[in-house]
Amino acid sequence: MQSVSEPPSLSRPFDREQPALLTARLLLRPFTPEDAPAVARLLNEPEIAANTLTIPYPYEERNAVDWIGTHRPGWERGELASFAIVLRESGELTGAIGLAVNAHHRNAELGYWVGKPFWGKGICSEATRAVVEFGLRELGLNRVHAHHFTRNPASGRVMQKIGMRYEGRLRQHIRKGDVFEDLDAYGILREDLEEAG
Repeated sequence: MQSVSEPPSLSRPFDREQPALLTARLLLRPFTPEDAPAVARLLNEPEIAANTLTIPYPYEERNAVDWIGTHRPGWERGELASFAIVLRESGELTGAIGLAVNAHHRNAELGYWVGKPFWGKGICSEATRAVVEFGLRELGLNRVHAHHFTRNPASGRVMQKIGMRYEGRLRQHIRKGDVFEDLDAYGILREDLEEAG
């Protein structure tokens, strides 16, 4: 059994406004209601819906309004840190990334999507690295984990690039429509990040 060294309190970061994060090319900021049209435009793609569990197709602006409306309450409860992925240079919204936090276990599930016009540009890897570091260093999490459909290896490559470790395959773990899907699982610990510098 691993001993538990206490990371910073999980309540402290959630007591203030959700911060924005900066990377070389990106601004990761809280969503606003004004983002709903761009979210709907980016998510109204069958390929995105096919590779995510909860995004419907077609995707309408009302879906985006409802989804964005869950973010602030989730942050205030200490359960969710959701960020818009925005290009610093142009201000253009490219996707979303977030952590669904389990405070008791001091872990979070990572989730993300990027609009089709921005695929293959390294945006997701850059955003993922920043959010995972935020979760482990600023939120005081011990672990961040993520899953992807086995048939979508590009998502797994994002996880590998930022140092997440492959932890196994969950066979027919979830149902997407009428199909039971295999998931590949990845995780990273706070100590992994500290070892990497």
